[in-house]
Amino acid sequence: MIAAYAPGSVSNVACGFDVLGFALDQPGDIVIAAQKDGPGVTIAAIEGDAGRLPLDPARNTAGAAAMALLARLETTRGVSLTIHKGLPLASGLGSSGASAVAAVVAVNELLGRPATLEMLLLCAMAGEQAGGAWHPDNVAPSLYGGFILARSANPPDIVRLPVPEGLACAVLHPHLEVQTGAARALLGDQVPLRDAVRQWGNVGALVASLFNGDQGLLSRSLEDVIAEPKRAGLVPGFYPVKAAALAAGALGCSLSGSGPSVFALASSLEVAQQIGEAMQRAFNAESAVGADLWVSLVGRQGARVIS
Repeated sequence: MIAAYAPGSVSNVACGFDVLGFALDQPGDIVIAAQKDGPGVTIAAIEGDAGRLPLDPARNTAGAAAMALLARLETTRGVSLTIHKGLPLASGLGSSGASAVAAVVAVNELLGRPATLEMLLLCAMAGEQAGGAWHPDNVAPSLYGGFILARSANPPDIVRLPVPEGLACAVLHPHLEVQTGAARALLGDQVPLRDAVRQWGNVGALVASLFNGDQGLLSRSLEDVIAEPKRAGLVPGFYPVKAAALAAGALGCSLSGSGPSVFALASSLEVAQQIGEAMQRAFNAESAVGADLWVSLVGRQGARVIS
């Protein structure tokens, strides 16, 4: 049996809707792959999902990703998966993508590592498609680690970006769920040209800031003028939480993916901890809903075999 861990991820990263993402150190999902008699994929058990995720492998992102990998490798060997969910569902932290990534990494190791990283990415994306998405901005950082720019989704063209030393993240996860499809429907399909130009400038500047280690430029670039204004209402107290993060020293703060999780980037782990505590206090003052707080470095290491 092979166990693989895949970290959660922050996608969009404020200005980079559907094209930017970075990995967290934690939390994440674990998938255990074991050889079974007969071909195909079965899901033996899922833990941590309160019984909500399907055991049918074709409808489960981990199962569908493993099926895609076996098909690409043209093997008749079969695998059984056990999924341990460390990421909350519909949290904006790449939960479905992490399961898909952990599954392909575990299965690939079980089979003797015949697949390339590029093949694993395609198969993880196929798993995400079973859950209704075809975007690499969660699966790519979860697989590769660090910051990524998805120049294209089909075919995937992934640019791996540098992570400045010490860059850390605080993530506040309200005990709410936001379905990606519903959040995407809020955006419509038209963007004013002035907003598009401003967003393009922010994306280019953010990429430059990572290469140059320029925290000031990074901070100025963490601005979303397209998605955040339309989705902020999905998270009670979002603007007070954001204000608290910035007042505590955050380089920037925005929704993680489509929410409800809110992320803030910081220059160090110590500062991120202070920012996270300020965010949690602000949220508690605005809402009776509970919230989890995770503080970690931006994860330089992506998915890996753990046993």
